[in-house]
Amino acid sequence: MPQVETSAGDVAYEDTGGDGVPVVLLHGPAQDGTVWRRVVAELGATGSESGATGSESGAQGSSGPGFRCLVPTLPYGSHRVPLRPGAELTPRSMALLIGEFADALKLGDDAVFVENDGGRLQQLVAERPDRVGRLVIAGCEAFDNYPPRAGGKMMAAAARVPGGIALMANVLAVRPLRRVPGTGYAVMAHRPVPDDLIDRWTEPLRKDPVARDVLVRYLRAAHPSDMLDAVGGLRAYDRPALVVWGRQDRMMPPEHGRRLAELLPRGRLVELDDCRTLIPLDRPEGLAAAVRDFVRETAAA
Repeated sequence: MPQVETSAGDVAYEDTGGDGVPVVLLHGPAQDGTVWRRVVAELGATGSESGATGSESGAQGSSGPGFRCLVPTLPYGSHRVPLRPGAELTPRSMALLIGEFADALKLGDDAVFVENDGGRLQQLVAERPDRVGRLVIAGCEAFDNYPPRAGGKMMAAAARVPGGIALMANVLAVRPLRRVPGTGYAVMAHRPVPDDLIDRWTEPLRKDPVARDVLVRYLRAAHPSDMLDAVGGLRAYDRPALVVWGRQDRMMPPEHGRRLAELLPRGRLVELDDCRTLIPLDRPEGLAAAVRDFVRETAAA
């Protein structure tokens, strides 16, 4: 995988290439870019029919533009490229790192930034609104839900106990325990998260103490006011914005999706059924269709 140099260290990323609309796909903690694999496949099927119903994503069966998908693996504990020693690891620094990533690739105003299961993009918009050409918030931390309910608070609590994240990762290595309702990745998805993904995401957390320390430091730096502080920036963001949410989300309240769409001056909302937090896994076709329609509708702007 190619890598981009940032102030915190190198960031590996997938690049589908081509001269299509750049779409930056951002994952959440204790994951990597593979969470987006089915969405990337859907967006690569340019001109194919939309996979969502008309009520979810607009007109059905329309041809979409071409896309260049850029999928960084951010240093959230499941990364494999080490950071620079002493790199700052806070939610704010991670938001600014996303901006550095886009700067290094010289992405312009046509770029679309999509984030799932995180809130760093909202913080980037608050600090550098001109860096984000078009914004898609897909099932993310927002307002006072930080750390997010259920699984997010459990992970944050584990980070404050010595050895807590290592224990959690080793528990998730036992496949039958992954299906326990209300725990780990199980609470985040409507359908079971594929075992090969969980194996991949937890391996660095189980085997690499340096990678594990990155996640611990990041989680310990989070403050309940982080997302509330970003609200003013979202209210002032005057560029195209889309909010996509799962109607069955137990971690990111669906009412927060509606509030975000109302808060953003040019925001609109798409809600998906049979879907929780991990929208790229539960409804990749619906999310890809919503992004495709959003890009087409905002192309002139």
